Amino acid sequence: MDTRHIQYFMAVYEHLHFTKAAESLGISQPTLSQQIRVLEAELGMPLFDRIGKQVVATEAGKLLHLHGGRMLLAEQDAKIAIKELMSSARGTVRLSVLPSDLDFQLVPLFIHFHSEYPDIQLQAFSTIQILEEVLSNRADIGIALRTPPDKRLVQIPLRSEPYYLLVHSGSELAGRASIKLRELEQIPIVMYPRGFIGRDLVETVCREKGGFQLSTVMETSTAISLLQLVRAGVGATIQPLNLLKQESMRHEIVAIPISDHAPMRHLELIYGSERYISEAHRQLTKWLIDFFSK
Repeated sequence: MDTRHIQYFMAVYEHLHFTKAAESLGISQPTLSQQIRVLEAELGMPLFDRIGKQVVATEAGKLLHLHGGRMLLAEQDAKIAIKELMSSARGTVRLSVLPSDLDFQLVPLFIHFHSEYPDIQLQAFSTIQILEEVLSNRADIGIALRTPPDKRLVQIPLRSEPYYLLVHSGSELAGRASIKLRELEQIPIVMYPRGFIGRDLVETVCREKGGFQLSTVMETSTAISLLQLVRAGVGATIQPLNLLKQESMRHEIVAIPISDHAPMRHLELIYGSERYISEAHRQLTKWLIDFFSK
């Protein structure tokens, strides 16, 4: 059994369709089928049941998927370690963060990272599926909302941030020193759609602590567009204070603390507990911890 066979198997397991798996691998469907039969013969058990056009993983297939992923990861980590030994200043680090953090917080840190590691390619991308990206090895490091302990992960707590009501500086609310949670029910709100982490977090607090359902006048999927709507006077939004780090935003938008039951987001840094940690990965992790501790 070699890693090529495992890669072929993993592709079929992912797609549960031999033609689609073959296309993703860049080989012909007959070649893929023949290689899977070779692997099944070597293991002495079928890995997939073919029921008409449907492909279903057997119990043996499920076990191989569990261990095969580890085999491929071990091979990948070995190659990274050897490349790093040859040249400690090369490679790629993939960072997955929440959209608002990528837009408003982390660019100065990325510039600093590039100045220290100019030959390391930093790939930073925003998503709300950070846990899935890290567990599937599509991201090396994630900055996510805190989750229950998971033995598959190294989880490092970062800071906790309260949410504020952000209003236009010309709003009649702009002079308020604070606002109560229940008052949000009567204010025109612009927010992310339901299903977004920030929206669901705020909705939960409004429902459980305030006894009301958050009502919106407009919804959009990016933080920058929410702030633009606030600046235009369309409505207020409920967001962490870090969104106002840009100088232009602070002149036109006022942050009002929520005095009772303010929604809180608790951040953590995560990466795979079995992953090889390169020097660049280790240094970026340290800088991120320091950055979010300020």
